[in-house]
Amino acid sequence: MSSCFARDRPAKCLRHSGSRIVDAEDRNTAAVERTATSGRNVLELILVRLPELRKSDRRVAEHILSDPQAALVATVAETARNAGVSEPTVMRFCAALGFEGFQDFKIKLAHSVALGVPATQSVLDATDTPQKLTDKVFDYTMTSLDWARSQLDHEAVAQAIDLLATARRIEFFGFGASWIVAADAQQKFPLFGVPCNVHSDSHQQFIAASMMRAGDVAVAISNTGETTALLDVMRAAREGGATILGISGRAGRRMSRLCDLLLVVETLENTDIYTPTISRLAALVVIDILSVGVAMRRGSDHQQRLATMKKRLSSMRSRNTMWDEE
Repeated sequence: MSSCFARDRPAKCLRHSGSRIVDAEDRNTAAVERTATSGRNVLELILVRLPELRKSDRRVAEHILSDPQAALVATVAETARNAGVSEPTVMRFCAALGFEGFQDFKIKLAHSVALGVPATQSVLDATDTPQKLTDKVFDYTMTSLDWARSQLDHEAVAQAIDLLATARRIEFFGFGASWIVAADAQQKFPLFGVPCNVHSDSHQQFIAASMMRAGDVAVAISNTGETTALLDVMRAAREGGATILGISGRAGRRMSRLCDLLLVVETLENTDIYTPTISRLAALVVIDILSVGVAMRRGSDHQQRLATMKKRLSSMRSRNTMWDEE
């Protein structure tokens, strides 16, 4: 098992690359470097980094996001004037995103605009027609899911599949929208011969976590990574010896310090009241990835049992009894 599962280093178990543990700061730096060198997803990068920027740098970011086409032809002075900041602030903004200067930033921005970045142009409005609403929601969702896919650590996914495939028992935990993800997982994993449970009541979640032991895996799901009730559940499971697999939208949160392995599912989350909750959709996709990965580990005998089960389910939807064709 990788050193990422060492109990004395939970805070560092965010990503594993080769033989080197990568923490949250390294992860952000790597994302910047990938974007700056590839020329792709510059606008998505700005959206993701927006909350972390200084107030004045954020004004530059918001100005560029509001009209990327105009930003392509603007000078440093024009950008500064339109954003209401100084010219050095514009240069600092470019450096903060990992670019060599303003011209380098504009070149990469041109690539993103040419590729089409619907997420920045899909702000929903109450006056939108049904057709425009449909286009915007689909565009925003697909762009955000594509970003999540590009940021997902494949080695961490492989480690998560290892954990779940060898687990004695799995408990899924989450609150609010994350509980919906946990419930979806509980529907899938029993199909692969893994005993698992999910509870909607917070007290029942805590009780279930307290009964977990070594060999069990607790899957904790939280987009923010800061839900207090979930942190209490994770501590209870950890004290009993269970391995903690976290699924979160951000690294470096309180949740990460309690995880043996953390899957970061980063999305282009937007706090606009009309914007769909992409984090939930992305987490559901990750659950599908993990469940399929576990299914592929099972042998031919299990595949035959699964085929028989699906046949019987199909029979239940007809007027025939489940056993007529056996």
